[in-house]
Amino acid sequence: MKIAQLDAIAFGVGPGAFTGLRVACGVAQGLAVASNLPLIPVTSLETMAAMAGADRVLALLDARMGEVYSGSYRLAADGYALEGEIRVSAPGDVTLPTDSGWLACGNAITAYPALLERLNAANVATQPGIVPTAAVVAQIAAPRAVQGEGLDAALAAPLYVRDKVAKTVAERLIEGGRA
Repeated sequence: MKIAQLDAIAFGVGPGAFTGLRVACGVAQGLAVASNLPLIPVTSLETMAAMAGADRVLALLDARMGEVYSGSYRLAADGYALEGEIRVSAPGDVTLPTDSGWLACGNAITAYPALLERLNAANVATQPGIVPTAAVVAQIAAPRAVQGEGLDAALAAPLYVRDKVAKTVAERLIEGGRA
């Protein structure tokens, strides 16, 4: 496919790895400016919810540094709708669903065994192997492009849920790490 055949450019806006988000946004912006196309940002957690395919999905992505990105999604007529907001928290502070019928997905489930224990205790089914893919980002963005959604490349920015990108030397030493 050639860029002239595109109606829009979709990109994974985050949350996720800081460098990866900046690269994805920068590449998408460069392509959009060069081709005069709108950008369609798609969150990693919405992508995971779509991959899980359940009516109600708790998407859980390992945020590293002992934290989890989380978002609760319900299937609607036009895709997955976020309930509340995307959060970053310690695995023990992830808000779990209080009603039945939810599916939790994502690599945070295996990264944090205590989180899996909490999910099991709450009778929440799990699919730990789900991580966002570019193909599903494109599938989510396609109907949005048809509807004329999108934003100008100059307005695109990564979704940073956490501002801290690394632990300080003192924090690493307290945890038994190296300076």
